[in-house]
Amino acid sequence: MSQQPGGVPPQHERHQEHHVRLNEAEPWGTGDPAVDAITHVPGTTVPIPTGVSPNLYNGDLAPTTRAGRTWNAYSIFTLWANDVHSLGNYAFAIGLFALGLGGWQIMLAFLLGAVFLFLLLNLSGFMGERVGVPFPVLSRIAFGVHGSKIPAIVRGGVAVIWFGIQTYLASVVLRVLIVAVAPGLGSLDENSILGLSTLGWISFLVLWVVQIVIVSFGMEMIRRYEAFAGPVILVTMLALAIWILVQTGGSISWSTENSLTGGAMWVEIFQSAALWVVIYGTFVLNFCDFTRGAPSEKSVVRGNFFGIPINMLFFAGIVVVLSGGTYTINGTVIESPTDVVTAIPNTLLLALACLALIILTIAVNLMANFVAPVYTLTGLFPKRLNFRRAAVVSAIIGLVILPWNLYNSPVVIVYFLGGLGALLGPLFGVIMADYWLVRKGRVDVPALYSEDSNGEYAYTRGFNMKAVAAFAPAAIVALVLALVPLFAVVSGFSWFIGAILAAVIYLIIADRSREFRAVDGESIAVTPHH
Repeated sequence: MSQQPGGVPPQHERHQEHHVRLNEAEPWGTGDPAVDAITHVPGTTVPIPTGVSPNLYNGDLAPTTRAGRTWNAYSIFTLWANDVHSLGNYAFAIGLFALGLGGWQIMLAFLLGAVFLFLLLNLSGFMGERVGVPFPVLSRIAFGVHGSKIPAIVRGGVAVIWFGIQTYLASVVLRVLIVAVAPGLGSLDENSILGLSTLGWISFLVLWVVQIVIVSFGMEMIRRYEAFAGPVILVTMLALAIWILVQTGGSISWSTENSLTGGAMWVEIFQSAALWVVIYGTFVLNFCDFTRGAPSEKSVVRGNFFGIPINMLFFAGIVVVLSGGTYTINGTVIESPTDVVTAIPNTLLLALACLALIILTIAVNLMANFVAPVYTLTGLFPKRLNFRRAAVVSAIIGLVILPWNLYNSPVVIVYFLGGLGALLGPLFGVIMADYWLVRKGRVDVPALYSEDSNGEYAYTRGFNMKAVAAFAPAAIVALVLALVPLFAVVSGFSWFIGAILAAVIYLIIADRSREFRAVDGESIAVTPHH
């Protein structure tokens, strides 16, 4: 396909003009034969440009136009303001206090993890900002137009299960809120239906529906919700820390009686920093789902800077106060902020704190566990599923797996989810090595949507076997390190080892003789407000 200077195929100019007209005002059947002849994605008004396969393209998978992007630095910052302060992260961080790390060791561990995360997220975020596509499409660069289903399914599979689990955890907080406000409803929490009480089912389904409604309005509504929830949770966590300080008279314990020292302390610090990065291994992989809406790389860097190192140090400070303060009060280490909330004697304040935690958990779930499977399903079935339909399907999967039973099963959490999580490192290694070191950032965006056998990303029947060959052995190593008890001492580093090994193998076997072209996707792009 011939290209004009600047990378815009001449046959797309006419379609781009009609594309804009369709999106702005016209329904199907405009009366213009040139417009009516364009193939459309079922359930949308987005046309399929010439040369683009409907098996690879729809309005939600298309690249975003440069104009109109709204995920600025504040939007990215609020992603981290919510996700860093998730209940799961607090449980992990407070657990470090119980394991013997003191206040300054916890702060150092999170600082080290934050610096490394800041670098990784900038690399991943720049890719989304430059190319403007979601993760299932971005992974076509390295794995091929059909091979990309491998990383998309792994990422989406991890996320959809955690979506159900996080919805369940939020419903537990909602049950506390309901009983606190209406004690008479406590009787509904005494039976069991498929492992959940009547009140538990009501709480779960209410939050389940709320999330479906938010996601059904698309990424712009998610951005607005995150922007609203971020300040709410920051203020709430600060208030909880101040309340604890007041209870202790301003004096907290900086360590427990079983504090670690010497070499054991440093091993725990570095392993904790590594585990902190591993927790974000999922998000590092598909950060492009959000930065594809960023107006510039500067906005990505600024949002990441205030959201990662600065916000994570604030988070670590809250952890030290909550864990050290409660240890001073009663000699025990809490498991999560919910333990602090349930101890609040004032019903109104308890209700407000519970509401804030619910708002937080929904925000975390939307960004970390709902968007990824939605894009995965849309990428697998672009002719049948748009963003809204895929959101409903993802939510149904998150419901029928009865996530509360999975959460209570150590086998599922450690082996299944831990195993899938270990695969994310090798995927990241291959994708980063291909984009930054082999191609040096040169991507032909329209070719990502072409099934032409001679296309840039056709490889072998749509699969880049060299990417698969690099991923497979690294994945096996990562799985063994993560799951076999013999390697428990290095299990926290499995993500890093898998990522580095996959990247090295790929760099050795990758074809460096090819010429890579940089062609932007404006000719087939859609407005970010879709």
